[in-house]
Amino acid sequence: MCKYPYLWLNREALEIEWRQCKDEGREIAPYAEEFKRLVTLDFERPENQIKAQEFLDMTINLPILKGFAYQEPSNLEKIRTLRGEAVSLSPLKITDVELEDKINGAWLGRTCGCLLGKPVEGWRRKRMHDFLRDAVRSPLSNYFSTIVPDDIRKKYEVTKDRPFIEFVECMPEDDDMNYTIAALGIIQKYGRDFTPEDVADFWMNNLPILRTCTAERVAYRNFCQNIFPPASATFRNPYREWIGAQIRADLYGYIMPGQPECAASLAWRDSCISHVKNGIYGAMWVAAMLASCFATDDIRTIIRAGLAQIPSTSRLHKAICEVMEWHAQGVSYDEAVMQIHNQWDENNPYDWCHTISNAMIVATGLLWGGANFEKSICRAVQACFDTDCNGATVGSIVGLIVGARNIPEKWSSPIHDTIETGLSGKNRLSISRLVKDTLEVIEKIQK
Repeated sequence: MCKYPYLWLNREALEIEWRQCKDEGREIAPYAEEFKRLVTLDFERPENQIKAQEFLDMTINLPILKGFAYQEPSNLEKIRTLRGEAVSLSPLKITDVELEDKINGAWLGRTCGCLLGKPVEGWRRKRMHDFLRDAVRSPLSNYFSTIVPDDIRKKYEVTKDRPFIEFVECMPEDDDMNYTIAALGIIQKYGRDFTPEDVADFWMNNLPILRTCTAERVAYRNFCQNIFPPASATFRNPYREWIGAQIRADLYGYIMPGQPECAASLAWRDSCISHVKNGIYGAMWVAAMLASCFATDDIRTIIRAGLAQIPSTSRLHKAICEVMEWHAQGVSYDEAVMQIHNQWDENNPYDWCHTISNAMIVATGLLWGGANFEKSICRAVQACFDTDCNGATVGSIVGLIVGARNIPEKWSSPIHDTIETGLSGKNRLSISRLVKDTLEVIEKIQK
C-alpha cells in the first residue's frame, strides 16, 4: 500500500528533489556540484542529515528560470486566471433513484478498480504482460489470480502476501480508499466550507501517520511541527507533485453533481496541504471530471471539463491534451501506452509515482475504455505505473457514469459490500453505508 514510507533523507530523496526542481523550471544548474557531493554522503550520520535538509531549504526558494514554458501557480485565484475555455454542460436532470445508483456506482467502481490493481502494485510492465501472456489471460479482463501452473507462480513470485482474488473476502485496506472515506468525514464534520487547516486537523485526529506515504507523510510531520498549510506542502517535501492528492479527490466530485468548478475548489482545499502545482491540478482535474459525469456520459467532454478547471499553461494540461490527440488520431491503445512509457521511466521512482505520468494513464483508460466499465479499469491497470491508484480513479469515473446496476457482478461480488480502512474507529465499513452518507451530504449541501 505505502510507497517510500520513511522521511529520513537519503540519496533517493535528494535525487527526487533535483528532478522536481528541474521539472518545475527552477534555477538549479549552479548547484550541480553541491548536489553531486551531497549524494555521496553517509546519511546515517546526523550531520549529513542536516546538510540534506539545508539543501532542500535552499532548493524550494530557487527562482523559476526566465522563459520557462509553463505558468503553474498553486494559489487558487491565480489558478483560475489561467484556465482555458469552460465546457458547456447540459442542465442537470437526474432522479433520486438515478443519483443513488450513480453514487453507488462511483464508490463500488472505485473499490473494484483499486482491488484490480492492488496485487500488482509495483509490478513493471514486462513482468505483468509476461505473466498475463504465460497465464493465457491477456488482455486483462478479470481480477489477478494465483490459480496458475506452479512454474508460472514461482517465475513471477505470485504469493499469498498480496490480495489476489482468491484471498479476498472484502476490499482490504488501501490508502486510495482511506482518503476517499476521510474526505467524506471531513465534509460531515466541517461542511462544504472546510479549510485546509480542517483537513490537517481531521488527519491528525483520525488517520494514523503510518497510514500515510510520501507527500502526505511529509505534510503530517510538518503539522506535528506546527507548520501548517500551505507551508506544510513545501517544507522539505520532494514529493510535492506526486500522485497523492489526485487519489484523494473523488469524494469532492461525488458531492457536487454537475458543478465541476465547485468540486475543483474543494479538491484544491484538500490537496494544497501536501502538494503544489501539478500535484494540486491532478486532484482538481479528477474532482471536476467526476462532477461532470452527472451531466454527460461523453468521455472527451468529461476530460475537457476537468481540464477547464486547471491552468492551460501547465505541464499536466499539455500532457492530457496530448493523450486526447493520440486518441483522436486513431492511435491504438498499445501504442498510446508505449508513448507514455517512452516519456516516463517506470523504473524511476519519480516517474512511477508522479501525478502527470499517472494522469496520462487515467486519460488512456478512459478514452480507450469508452465508458465500458470492465475495459476501462483493465486498460488503466494493464498500462502499469501506479496500478491501484489508476484503477481506482478510472473505476470511480466510469462507475459513476454507468451506475452500480451496470457494473458486472464478477467485479462487485468478491467485495461483499465491505471495505477495511485504516481510519481510527472505522476498521470495516459497508459500501452501502458510505453511499447513504454521501447522499445525505449531497442533500445537505443542496439545501
